[in-house]
Amino acid sequence: MKTAAIYARVSSDKQKEENTIASQTSALIAFAREQNCDVPAEWVIEDDGYSGASLLRPRDLAAEGRIQAVLVYAPDRLSRRYAHQILLIEEFTRAGVEVLFIPSRRAATPEDELLLQFQGMIAEYERAQILERSPRGKRHRALQGQVSVLSGAPFGYRYKRKTDHSAAYYEIDERQAGIVCWVYELYTARKPQHRRHHAPAQ
Repeated sequence: MKTAAIYARVSSDKQKEENTIASQTSALIAFAREQNCDVPAEWVIEDDGYSGASLLRPRDLAAEGRIQAVLVYAPDRLSRRYAHQILLIEEFTRAGVEVLFIPSRRAATPEDELLLQFQGMIAEYERAQILERSPRGKRHRALQGQVSVLSGAPFGYRYKRKTDHSAAYYEIDERQAGIVCWVYELYTARKPQHRRHHAPAQ
């Protein structure tokens, strides 16, 4: 289940008077259930449509890594200006947060459709960057002699975390090292007829 925030915004006094922000919030809560999203009550954010300060809250949650998605009624509720919509979606994407609009509103206008195409391109670009950076970064760390290129310590070693005084390193695990030596000797040094031996006691 994704942890998400809801962002609802009105853009005029008339909309505010007609209570459209409440209807937006209600629709988004139902949408969150459909998307299997968990939305804490304090992360249902309603904007008065003027200051835009309320948008800082989901942006902060995204930057802190506390949410995986932001649910918005339609692209124009995210921001009045189209260019800002694209920039905001890119910002959320970079933080690993998906921006979800209610499906029935997605293709309401040509601008909505274009925005969604930009959203897909941004997400694809980010995935490509991650795929390219990951092996390149591992190669660089390996050339520097760093051990963090592996997901865990090889059998026979213990991984020692980086500290303020030393880089991460592998420490020999004497118990496992004995097994490694035994296996090496069994399959390289001894003759075939002597290979049926029990492993050393652990």
